[in-house]
Amino acid sequence: MDSTLEFQANQLTQAIKHYLITNLGKVESIASTEEFYLAFCMALREKIMINWAATNQTHDETKAKKIYYFCMEYLPGKFLSHNITNLGLNEITNIVLKKMGRNLTDLLSHDFDPGLGNGGLGRLASCFLDSLATQKYPAWAYGLRYQYGIFEQQIYNGYQVEKPDCWLLNQNPWEFRRDIHSKSVKFGGNIIQAVNRHGDRVYDLEDFDEVRALPYDTPIIGFPDEKVEFTVSTLRLWSTKESPRNVQLQRYNAGEMEAAKENTSLTDVLYPNDNHDLGKKIRLKQEFLLVSASIQDILQQHLRVHGDIMSLAEKTQIQINDTHPTLVIVELIRRLVKNLDVPYKKAFDMAHQICNYTNHTIMKEAMEEWNEMRLQSLLPRQHKVIQHLNQDFCDHIREKYPNDEEKVRRMSLISNGQIKMAYLAIYVAKRVNGVAYLHTEILKHEVFKDFFEMYPEKFVHITNGITPRRWLLGSNPKLSEFITKRITNKWIRSFHEITKLKEFAEDKSSQEEFLQIKKENKKRLFDFIKKQNPIRDYKGRVIDHYPVFEDDEDVLVDVQIKRIHEYKRQFLNVLHALMLYNDIKKDPTSRKVKRLIVIGGKAAPGYDLAKKIILFIFIVARKINNDPDVSKHLKLTFIENYNVSKAEVIIPAADLSCQSSTAGYEASGTGNMKLTINGALTIGTEDGANIEMREAIGDQWWPFSFGSSAPEIKKMRKEKTYNPLDFYIQHENIHRAVDMLKDGSLVKNEHEHSDMLSLYNILVGAEYMDRYFVIKDLLSFYETQKKAEELYLDKNKWAKFAIHNIGGMSRFSSDEVINNYAKSIWHIDPCPLEPFILERVSKEYLETTTCFAPQK
Repeated sequence: MDSTLEFQANQLTQAIKHYLITNLGKVESIASTEEFYLAFCMALREKIMINWAATNQTHDETKAKKIYYFCMEYLPGKFLSHNITNLGLNEITNIVLKKMGRNLTDLLSHDFDPGLGNGGLGRLASCFLDSLATQKYPAWAYGLRYQYGIFEQQIYNGYQVEKPDCWLLNQNPWEFRRDIHSKSVKFGGNIIQAVNRHGDRVYDLEDFDEVRALPYDTPIIGFPDEKVEFTVSTLRLWSTKESPRNVQLQRYNAGEMEAAKENTSLTDVLYPNDNHDLGKKIRLKQEFLLVSASIQDILQQHLRVHGDIMSLAEKTQIQINDTHPTLVIVELIRRLVKNLDVPYKKAFDMAHQICNYTNHTIMKEAMEEWNEMRLQSLLPRQHKVIQHLNQDFCDHIREKYPNDEEKVRRMSLISNGQIKMAYLAIYVAKRVNGVAYLHTEILKHEVFKDFFEMYPEKFVHITNGITPRRWLLGSNPKLSEFITKRITNKWIRSFHEITKLKEFAEDKSSQEEFLQIKKENKKRLFDFIKKQNPIRDYKGRVIDHYPVFEDDEDVLVDVQIKRIHEYKRQFLNVLHALMLYNDIKKDPTSRKVKRLIVIGGKAAPGYDLAKKIILFIFIVARKINNDPDVSKHLKLTFIENYNVSKAEVIIPAADLSCQSSTAGYEASGTGNMKLTINGALTIGTEDGANIEMREAIGDQWWPFSFGSSAPEIKKMRKEKTYNPLDFYIQHENIHRAVDMLKDGSLVKNEHEHSDMLSLYNILVGAEYMDRYFVIKDLLSFYETQKKAEELYLDKNKWAKFAIHNIGGMSRFSSDEVINNYAKSIWHIDPCPLEPFILERVSKEYLETTTCFAPQK
């Protein structure tokens, strides 16, 4: 063994034993796997903590300009495996665990997926944090520490049941409670108006409800380079759960149990169901809790380091990730004016220079609007600021467009008793960005047309990206080794290097090795499905597991993994599965390729139609998998409780990436990118980032585009020329598949039949008339899937296409995306660790390790 490796392995071994004794009171020989896991994490933390302290010291002493990232969601995935990878300790870890008689798989089973997000928004935020740390930008991120996540999904006989996600059931070794930085957040109360020395109205508050927000910090480590030590960013999450004084004991003793615990439970669940008033109230309180506590924190940090509040805009940038944290603008202005004696106009200008807004969707239901009376009741001081902003904005519109009151009405921040948060964000923000070219064009020319006309300089386009450290190096080590063997390991930090892989696409040995790696990854997926993906009865009891093909069978793995939504069109995918079922029943020789369709995703608790789509997937899977004539050729599985860790098993095994959203509705998508860099070919619409991926990879290597384009969809909507009955009647195979929703051939009871009838009416009923064009694009999807099967029959050719796809993805690294934000929006520079600061912190650490050394 190399002497350096041996020394480092001995150090890690001693550190593990140290923490077993000092923190857990155990010697190594009798420690349980969970105790060993905790000690192992604590040992890894030593180096992380040193660099974390040195990173923060470097930022302070160099007075660096910082970016503060606000998001309601994060989906970091398991920290242990990712931190081992980013620390470059894979080999040392294997040596140590072998020496100590432990198994990494056992340790990883005790790690957990933090329940901090739901879908692409949270995963994108976590990719960005990885890249901010890797690219060494001075960055903090703020969110909420959800005690029970969004929910743990279980499927009871086809029906989604939401259980608490108990990710915090056991000790979390990666977070640090920071009581000293807790903040007070005020709700309700009565306002007392005054005028400050600048003549601006300011407001005090009496009889308010006070909530304590307690921060928990998690270090986000960057991937090191050869010359400079890794830096560590901070993810600060606020909790109300751990603050006893948030319980209103008098109300509790008076029998008002739920009301007494409302503030304690503010951070219990992400996105509480807002189909009722209490859910809406909790959501608004959550969003304000995030922005108020975080703004207090930012102002406190700035004054500690810089002293002068007037330099805030010069040293601070805030990124508002989707509309949820938009109140940060209002709270920033209010605190500058009231607490820090900044004139209102100057405070507005500072907020404009500091705040930027990323829009992530064109879906109207996701463009948050708050009932004005509700916001006024909960946040009376902030409501006054919004009224002031709206009056100024409307006056500005009238000044620029005299005699156009209709434009004023359309653009007003407050309309029909609703406060439009996206409008507020656009009005004040310095920059507004979409997350793909098509998405940005739709924002500019359709969704926010008036705002683009008034403020064209604000709108910019930055396409999303993903971190190759998590989604290739960590999740697909064999493919990573395959790439590194051919183009060196520079791609890990500089993903533009991946372009060089295309040079090996024609090489037969590379094709064969790629196919072998894919086969091994499929075996891993099949094992997971057979052992860990249950089928439950109506009481939630596990009665079976989803079936898969044998390991040695040649199977096309067709994957669609994303939250369940009408516009994402899992519905279309499963209708296609029914068409395949009918084809095979009619003629078993009609399909030359065996296919496993894998679908995973959660439906929002209040989204009944999405839940019925999950039931449809379950029912069709039951039909296909239990038919001996069909299941030899086709299988369908639904991945229960899809999350980051399960994605890391599914994605490396995928051959085909289903990206079937209705064109014009998907802002960007990042699942498409993860699947492509792992060698899956995309069958997708011309939507979101699919368009730019096709352009980067090249039409020649992107053979499976299908469906109507965004302009075609827009035209059909505008002219009302689309009638799904035309396609339903004309095409027998579509007709037969759709009719199975109503003819009883799929269902086992009246409840299922009723739900399938409602899906039938969504497609061809007079009320809905297939609003997401499922039937319109179904035939195109069916024919394109045939092309995919034809190409798959020629394995080496398929491998050639896949390698070209991987090599064409250089633009879609989150490292490049973050560099684009830094240059075009934030105007911040990297801030590497100062070596003398790291040396100083390391020296102090080494001195502390001998405090209680035994006397000789």
